[in-house]
Amino acid sequence: MTGPHKAIFLDRDGVLNNETGEYVWQAAQFVVSPGVPGALARLKAAGYYLIVVTNQAGIAKGLYTGADVQARHAQLQAACGNALDALYFSDNHPSVSESIFRKPDSGMLEKAVARFGLDPAQCWIVGDRVRDMEAGARLGIRGILVGHTEIGAHTPYAVDLAAATDLILNVARTL
Repeated sequence: MTGPHKAIFLDRDGVLNNETGEYVWQAAQFVVSPGVPGALARLKAAGYYLIVVTNQAGIAKGLYTGADVQARHAQLQAACGNALDALYFSDNHPSVSESIFRKPDSGMLEKAVARFGLDPAQCWIVGDRVRDMEAGARLGIRGILVGHTEIGAHTPYAVDLAAATDLILNVARTL
């Protein structure tokens, strides 16, 4: 790719894998959501970098380790044909440690923008929480809220990553 690059920033739990309401760090609990591998393949074919940006507060709370997060990422990569270009995770939680890398702050996204030479105006963030949208907005990155979260003032909204992919690719066609 030449020139400024484009990317899709993806929250993990609730977007790429099933949200259980608990911390998802064990292999048996980690289930890739239906439609995710196909959606990622479509985005990759459209020329997007695919970058996971996930808060992993369970590390700060001593429930699991960074190695556990990396193992789930490997599991996700295996299920999705190694489509993901990078994984960034924040191992912080305000009850233990503050960090600009924890969403709604934008540190993880800023690192990826610098690393991949991204143009934020050509990027999207797909997440299941308002804090994901806020992290993207700090850099001028458009967001799509997915899942069964209260929408509030944030639009657009999609039921899952496959539907978000349709929105992204439809917007790209009109530009």
